[in-house]
Amino acid sequence: MEGDSKTTPFLPIAMLAFLFRCCCCLFILSLPWLDSTAHASAPRCAALQQHGSTLGIMHLYGPCSPFRLAKSWEETLLEMAAADEARLLYLTNLRSTRVILPVGSGRQLLQSTTYIVRTNVGTPRQPMLMALDISNDAAWVPCAGCVGCSRSVFDSSKSSTYSTLGCQAVQCKQVPNPSCAGSACSFNLTYGTSTVQANLSRDTFTFSNDIVPNYAFGCLQHVTGGSVPPQGLLGLGRGPLSLLSQTQNLYHSTFSYCLPSFKSPNFAGSLKLGPIAQPKRIKYTPLLRNPRRPSLYYVNMIGITVGRRVVNIPPEVLAFNPATGAGTIIDSGTVITRLVEPAYVAVRDVFRRRVNGTVTTLGGFDTCYVGPIRPPTITLHFVGMNVTLPLDNVMIHSTAGTISCLAMAAAPLNVNSVVNVIASMQQQNHRVLFDVPNSRVGVSRELCS
Repeated sequence: MEGDSKTTPFLPIAMLAFLFRCCCCLFILSLPWLDSTAHASAPRCAALQQHGSTLGIMHLYGPCSPFRLAKSWEETLLEMAAADEARLLYLTNLRSTRVILPVGSGRQLLQSTTYIVRTNVGTPRQPMLMALDISNDAAWVPCAGCVGCSRSVFDSSKSSTYSTLGCQAVQCKQVPNPSCAGSACSFNLTYGTSTVQANLSRDTFTFSNDIVPNYAFGCLQHVTGGSVPPQGLLGLGRGPLSLLSQTQNLYHSTFSYCLPSFKSPNFAGSLKLGPIAQPKRIKYTPLLRNPRRPSLYYVNMIGITVGRRVVNIPPEVLAFNPATGAGTIIDSGTVITRLVEPAYVAVRDVFRRRVNGTVTTLGGFDTCYVGPIRPPTITLHFVGMNVTLPLDNVMIHSTAGTISCLAMAAAPLNVNSVVNVIASMQQQNHRVLFDVPNSRVGVSRELCS
C-alpha cells in the first residue's frame, strides 16, 4: 500500500506451500522458514534496538518470537486466517457504551493480534512483549499468581510503583462489569473462549526511553480457557484507557507504525509514538469518528481500481454511515483485507477478467491460479489519497511460485453493519500514520522487513 499510483516491486511478503489432502482437496499453507522443526536453517535473532520514542515491531509468530506455537506453521497460518472472521464479529459488535475492553456475548470473539512490541512495566523495569492492537483500548497483562494464565509475565510484588485502583477511581467506571472486593476495583470479561478476571491497577510503563507513571491497566488474576494471548495486549484505540488517551500530554495522540512481513525474523518494524520524527512526505485522508464504534479508525474509501479500470461498486456499499457503524476501518489485527460482499465480488470479477488463466480455489481463497500470471495492480481510493497496493501485497504465492491467490475476501454476512477492513497484509512495509488531533491518516511506502 502506498500513497500514490506508483508500484515498486520488492521481495514477497509471504511464501506459502500448499499441500493437498486426498479426496477432500484440503489445502495447507506453509512457510517453511518459520517451521519450528527447521533448526538447521534457523535465523539468528538479533537484539532489539530501540531509541527515542520508537519501539520495534515483530510478528507474533515470527521465527524469533518467544510466542511461536509448538504446532506447525501450516496449522498456525490457517488458524490466523480463520480468526479473521471472528475478529470482524468483534469489530462490528463494538458499541458506544462504557465497555472499553472487549466483551463477548456468547460468541467466538477470538481477537487475533499478529504483531508484538517490547515494553517495560514496573520499578525496577520488567520486560514484556505485548500484542499491538489499534482497535482495542486498554492494556492488560497476565500477572504473577494468575490462575490459568499460560505464563506469568509481570510480578507486581517486585514493583515499588505498583498499586491497585479503588472503586472510586474514574477508570473503574470505564471497564466492563466492575466489582469491588474491599476497596479494590476488579472486572470480568469474556475473551474468545476464555473468561477473565483482573484487578484494575496502575504502574510505570516504559516505552523505549519514555517513562509513563501511573499507567492504568488490567492485571489478570484468573483465566479459564486458552484464547487469552500470553504476552498481554497494548491497546492503541481511541477510548479513555488507551495508550493515546493516557499519554496525550507526551505523544499528543499521534503514532505511526510500519508492519514487517510475516517472514521477518526480528523486530524489523517500528512503532513511532508522538509527532516528532514522523514522515513529512506523506499523503493523507481524513480520519473519521463513528459514535457507534468510537475506538475504531475510520477512513472514507470511495472507490477501487483494478489495473486501469474503476470497479463499479454501489456508493452505499462503501459509504461511511455514523448512524449504523458502516464504512471502512484500518486494523492491525485482521490478516487479510475484507470487503463487504458486493464490493468484493465486483473487485474479484474484474480481477479475474484481467488475468488469463483458469481460476481455482484454495481453502478460503476463491481466486487462485496455477502457473505464472500477470496480475493487475489494485488501487484503493480514499478522499484526498490514492493508495496503490504493490503486487506482493495483493497476491499470496506458493513457495515454488506455481500457485498464487488474490489475498482478499468477502466480509461475513452475519455481523451488524458490516465494515470494510484494510488489514495487516495490505499494510506491510508501509508507514501508516494516525494523527488524531488533526483528524487524518497518512500512508507512505517504507520497507521495514
